[in-house]
Amino acid sequence: MQVSSDIEFRTKGNGHAVPHKTGRRIALFTGAYNHIEDGVSLTLNRLVDYLEQNGDDVLVFAPTSSNPPIKHKGTLVPVPSFMAPGRPEYRLSVGLPKRTKDRLKAFNPSLIHIATPDYLGFRALRLARSWNIPVVTSFHTHFSSYLKYYKLGAIEDPLWIWGRWFYSRCRQIYVPSVSIAEMLKRRNIETDIRLWPRGVDSSLFHPKKRSFEWRRGLGIADDEVVVTFVSRLVWEKGLEIFTETLSALRDSGTPFRCLVVGDGPARSALEARIPDGIFLGYQRGEELARSYASSDIFLFPSETETFGNVTLEAMASGLPTVCADASGSNSLVVEGLTGFLVSPRDTHAFTSRVRQLIENPSLRTKLSRGALDASAAYSWPKILDRMTGYYDEVISGNTVKAGVPEPVVEPSVIRNAQPVTISY
Repeated sequence: MQVSSDIEFRTKGNGHAVPHKTGRRIALFTGAYNHIEDGVSLTLNRLVDYLEQNGDDVLVFAPTSSNPPIKHKGTLVPVPSFMAPGRPEYRLSVGLPKRTKDRLKAFNPSLIHIATPDYLGFRALRLARSWNIPVVTSFHTHFSSYLKYYKLGAIEDPLWIWGRWFYSRCRQIYVPSVSIAEMLKRRNIETDIRLWPRGVDSSLFHPKKRSFEWRRGLGIADDEVVVTFVSRLVWEKGLEIFTETLSALRDSGTPFRCLVVGDGPARSALEARIPDGIFLGYQRGEELARSYASSDIFLFPSETETFGNVTLEAMASGLPTVCADASGSNSLVVEGLTGFLVSPRDTHAFTSRVRQLIENPSLRTKLSRGALDASAAYSWPKILDRMTGYYDEVISGNTVKAGVPEPVVEPSVIRNAQPVTISY
């Protein structure tokens, strides 16, 4: 087993030394920060950048790799780790060496934020309690929902027993959606739950990025309807239902084109099942924004999301969405106003809703306007500013336990919104 640790990254992502600042001193422990580019790592990098821009000192403790895909924000202190069996893109932390603990103690954090309840998080929790430092945590990955895809359902209850023990020792837990908050309550997790949804860059993801010229370059006619999937290509993202839905649409004679954005271990099998699909691989930035906006329908049957960053990006790009009525998506999609929510794994219902959108351009336009309007509530500055308020409550000790959070966008807000003019 090869374990990596190496030296501390004492620079900001741009290579410049981090100046000393006054304000909060936040120690962040996470299982993903720069060695994999996923929703968790990108969100945490954005949080660290925001905190430092606002005068906080931040130290990040996380596994890393020899050639990480992310130019990380802030100061990263690597911890020993090894590649996850069968999933080498992920790394598992194995603890905190003495020099790393000494680094944390010298930093003297006013707050410890644990983003992953793994062994690294456990060690951080023990240190925080022994040093009397307040601890908060955030819920990023719906691990238990992944188990059925790996035939590991028998360990779900033990995982929740661990979760209850872990979260009960944290002052607050930050969840990305109301549905996740409700799930934790059902699992008898009594920690103070606060809503911390994800944001979207509406200047990047916007309908104005639509390009008919780009579509033509892919062989897509102007009047063809493009059904798009964006995510990491792993089976737990609902790929089975995605392929079955497309097959049912073809069998019924419904005309459409399929666009798949993303990469992963299931790609080759997916390409074999969708021989007429257009596979673009991994995309980011302007390239990804163009792919969203140049599509017509976003189909996302995943039932393992905690939030659904890709769903929000699709909404900001003006796409009507057809998603699984499950955690994450059902806190973003407003039924009949921004898209449709379908019972998870109900291929017939997914097929019916997608066909309805393909055959009804005016309905697509209506839902497109609703999606664009709803996405405006998720600006990154508003979302990240929540965290500074939460941190201040915990550090000062002036916390008032909240109930299940309210949704960010109420259906009435969209129903009463003025029409949005979308020009391409």
